[in-house]
Amino acid sequence: MDQQDVSGVRLNRRGLLAAAAVGLAAAGSPGSAVAAGPPTGREPQTFGPAGVRPGDPRYESLLRGDNHRFVGRPDEVRVVGSTAQVVQAVQDAVRDGRRIGVRSGGHCFEDFTADPEIRLLLDLSQLDAVGYDPSRRAFEVQPGATLGRVYRTLFKGWGVTIPAGGCPEVGAGGHLVGGGYGPLSRRYGSVVDHLYGVEVVVVDRDGTARAVVATREPDDPHRDLWWAHTGGGGGNFGVVTRYWLRSPRADAEARAAAPDPRRLLPPAPAEILEAVVEWTWDPAKTTEQAVTTLIRNFCTWHETHSDPGSPDNALYAILQLAHQDAGTFSMVVQIDSGVPHAADLVDEFVTHVNTGTGLDLDGGSATAPWLYVMTWPGNGESGNLVTRRYKGKAGYLKRSFTDAQLATIHRHLTNSTGNAACGMLIVGYGGQVRAVDPGATAVAQRDVVMKAVYHSIWAAEQDDAANLAWVRELYRDVHRDTGGVPVPGEVSDGSYINYPDVDLADPAWNTSGVPWYTLYYKDNYPRLQRVKARWDPRDVFRHALSIELPH
Repeated sequence: MDQQDVSGVRLNRRGLLAAAAVGLAAAGSPGSAVAAGPPTGREPQTFGPAGVRPGDPRYESLLRGDNHRFVGRPDEVRVVGSTAQVVQAVQDAVRDGRRIGVRSGGHCFEDFTADPEIRLLLDLSQLDAVGYDPSRRAFEVQPGATLGRVYRTLFKGWGVTIPAGGCPEVGAGGHLVGGGYGPLSRRYGSVVDHLYGVEVVVVDRDGTARAVVATREPDDPHRDLWWAHTGGGGGNFGVVTRYWLRSPRADAEARAAAPDPRRLLPPAPAEILEAVVEWTWDPAKTTEQAVTTLIRNFCTWHETHSDPGSPDNALYAILQLAHQDAGTFSMVVQIDSGVPHAADLVDEFVTHVNTGTGLDLDGGSATAPWLYVMTWPGNGESGNLVTRRYKGKAGYLKRSFTDAQLATIHRHLTNSTGNAACGMLIVGYGGQVRAVDPGATAVAQRDVVMKAVYHSIWAAEQDDAANLAWVRELYRDVHRDTGGVPVPGEVSDGSYINYPDVDLADPAWNTSGVPWYTLYYKDNYPRLQRVKARWDPRDVFRHALSIELPH
């Protein structure tokens, strides 16, 4: 149940960049579909299972995910290394009546894998193979593989990639099922637009655990289970043990007698041109008018440059609006350097964002190999040895914030209750994401052009209340006219399940009358409930924002 991580932004600007990784594990020469020859020695024994319980010296190290606000105390952490081991772990939990939690990369914003009721925590981090599966004619990714691992393997072996997220340590498991996105999504769509199939360990009505394969093939009797994993979110239907990835445009190629794997996913750029721009917080210059003009410029560019098929979709940008205590705020822009006039597109974009602000900007640009940019160790780095605690909230944007919302954002970025680790991101989106029908996948928000992420990051438990209050109040005030949450309408379009926020289910913070599941899933929710009823009728897989069984 891991989500894309944007929490590293305070610690390193690279935490803002979209990247993704797909690593290791494919045998054979570049571009080959199968291994080059027979094994040269004995195959290593499959990892696990390793059952770790209180008192074991490994136990404390296995409790924490990326967000140290949440630490569970399960009876057992079961580290697994195969689908069969997952089936057995789930069967054991059902037999013993133990609540189960599933973790791959550990980057969940909430306590979905640390709930006190969880007695068996299933750790998928060692289930991390990546490679080409000639039998499925698709690339296989296991849930414990980090995005960095995924990117490396796909690129080194075949020169291809997927439009997934920008933090290389995030696990593929939760990221993909929640409808992951990243720096190539404006160009190639959501990552689930390239999802061909899934292997899922489910529990039948009689309590029997088993592995099921579901694909997007029209005649697949399990197709509804595939659809639910194209944005339905982790921890809802079962335990994903494999993903298969192949672009729909490549289905014809896959039917060939000997398909070329290099044609089954989007090609990775050779190099990335990256510009980093910074503005200084200066009371004499960064007035409300100046800052709101800059934000509005960023947003209106995306309103008019995010149509499917537009050449501008090669450009990806994140505006990082740090609280004034940080001293500066910044913007990162990336583009495939092989795109015609790439440097001109970046320069024109930066100029547009700064026009009419009267602000001086600092920064520059450089070109670097694509794999270096996407998997550099500092990209999304979790940070240091101190306790990391954070709260994230999010919302989709169809267009720019209103003038009143912009004024609210400026007020909170300059108030006395915030600190250098408080702020928000506005992330470029849209483009080819908008080319897909809202019902074709479980990602319902297709007519959007940006994502907004509100955050606060801190170290000590004693600072929880102040930091939680700052980000919650910013979010509530930005959406004051719609009950404190981004109700779908002219400007907003709900929120993103990979940035889960339990406040949306709390009437103290959501006074809109619109339920949390509508904010996340819109009209797709009833269909997700039907899938839940078929594949998890006992509600084995659940958390604070899980799909509910229909009444």
